[in-house]
Amino acid sequence: MTVTSRQLVLASRPKGAPSKENFELKKVDLPDLEKGEVLLRTIYLSLDPYMRGRMSDAESYAKPVEIGDVMVGATVCQVEKSKNDKYKEGDWVLAQTGWQDYAISKGEGLTQLGKNPTNPSYALGILGMPGFTAYMGLLDIGAPKSGETVVVAAATGPVGATVGQIAKIKGCKVVGVAGGLEKCQYAVEKLGFDACIDHKAEDFALQLKNACKDGIDVYFENVGGKVFDAVMPLLNACARIPLCGLVSQYNASSLPEGPDRMFMLMGQLLRKRIKMQGFIIFEDYGDHYPEFSKEMQRWLKEDKISYREHMVEGIENTIAAFNDMLSGKNFGKTVVKINSPL
Repeated sequence: MTVTSRQLVLASRPKGAPSKENFELKKVDLPDLEKGEVLLRTIYLSLDPYMRGRMSDAESYAKPVEIGDVMVGATVCQVEKSKNDKYKEGDWVLAQTGWQDYAISKGEGLTQLGKNPTNPSYALGILGMPGFTAYMGLLDIGAPKSGETVVVAAATGPVGATVGQIAKIKGCKVVGVAGGLEKCQYAVEKLGFDACIDHKAEDFALQLKNACKDGIDVYFENVGGKVFDAVMPLLNACARIPLCGLVSQYNASSLPEGPDRMFMLMGQLLRKRIKMQGFIIFEDYGDHYPEFSKEMQRWLKEDKISYREHMVEGIENTIAAFNDMLSGKNFGKTVVKINSPL
């Protein structure tokens, strides 16, 4: 029986926010399985900010997606058919099959999730790349000490929410930055942050200053832009800045208007001996994943970490969901449910 897979392929490189015109939804008949191969049925697709960079041909840490290729992305799949002794029909796996219904794999690069994982989509979020990013970025680069003040942008996203909760576990004061009253209330009431400031408020910078009476010791950077402008003067001597993302700039096609603030930033880094370090999670910390996985599963079991997903259904809604994520309209980790489980 022929299996037809729907695929979202990159048709042109976006200028600004990606649109439907930048992608083509194709239907492709997959070949029969050969020995050693498995047919993977995509159940959940992860949408993450880094994908915007892969749509561009600008120089980066990873190769861009070529025009005509399936858009990349982490997926949680089930094995629908198998000619590989290591995988049986119905097995759940973490894969990198991208924006498509089905994929054929030789079994390389797959992570077994078992027959009946409790929350299989968590492998794309709190137990996957976003959670791992929060864990290592905060604990290794941020190196928070009990009693210090930690500020995190995009505070209710999958990385920011995890950063803040780990910082609380480590005894820190945590101030989040998020967009809108609902998200800020969630950060305080559900995630346990000490405060959360709405970056849409006219007096945002003043509110942040008032919430950080003792300055900022660790700032976990996810967004850049005006949020960093407000953070910069509040940084303490020897502050640490894990540089995870700059989502406010990902759709930019030109430099922002206004004065060049680079000299001010460089001066702050020098005078206050501030450490600011970018990182690529699996390239820099891949060997630490088992440590993270064990610790995070323990925290989840002990209800020390809360996690929220923003679930969207249907491959046809992927592009809109991606843009909503970049503009902050999502609430939690954005996951697209592509197919129902077997």
